[in-house]
Amino acid sequence: MLSLERHEKLLAYLDKHKALKVSVVSDLLKVTEKTIRLDLEELEKRHLLQRVHGGAVIRQDQKRLFPEKERQSSHQNKKAEIAKAALKTIEPNEVILLDGGSTTYALAELLGEFPLAVITNDIEIAHVLYAKENIQLTMLGGSQLGATTSLFGNQTIEALSHLYVSRLFLGTTGVSIDLGLTVLNSFHYDWKSTVIKRAKHVTLLADSTKFEQTGLMTFATLDQLDLIITDSDLDESIYDAFKERVPHIKLA
Repeated sequence: MLSLERHEKLLAYLDKHKALKVSVVSDLLKVTEKTIRLDLEELEKRHLLQRVHGGAVIRQDQKRLFPEKERQSSHQNKKAEIAKAALKTIEPNEVILLDGGSTTYALAELLGEFPLAVITNDIEIAHVLYAKENIQLTMLGGSQLGATTSLFGNQTIEALSHLYVSRLFLGTTGVSIDLGLTVLNSFHYDWKSTVIKRAKHVTLLADSTKFEQTGLMTFATLDQLDLIITDSDLDESIYDAFKERVPHIKLA
């Protein structure tokens, strides 16, 4: 088993159980306890967990990257402001794609005042949009994985290959100067790394708590972004550093 696959499984186990023992996960993954300890050291360096005697626990700081439900329900006011700023960048009759996530969901709630074609793989976003007369909705098929409301898999990516996207609104688990845009799961990686290549214009919607946070896998570099929209709580020094790499960064 590759180290990246082990890391993903360890984080999934930790997300579910809130703590793990080296001896238990070593048996589950069929690797030595020494290998698990080295894995935990690496994940702690990435601030994805906290090692304790005999195992690891979820970090208790407010910027932790999971569990997903808790992460997505936080900072709603910031996400609403980001969504309002994103709405102003959309032209009537464009073909846009909304990646799954709570900030793109907030944007979906604002759509409908003018005609648009909207593509998404997120069930909840599709539910918000399907009854809006000005929205021509395309829902991409696929499989639901875990508690996420998005659909993933070969079917999703294959459907996307036949569609034109003028503007993508993208979410991320973390975004940093050094590692770019990162996620925790391979199915998110496969989807996001593909969809970002399909769009003519790519906008990242990320609240300020996502900045200088890192997930497990990098799916895109900052150079692949045309615009970043975040909230005004972003630290000034971080803003300045990002503006050198992505000149079009906007505070909502």
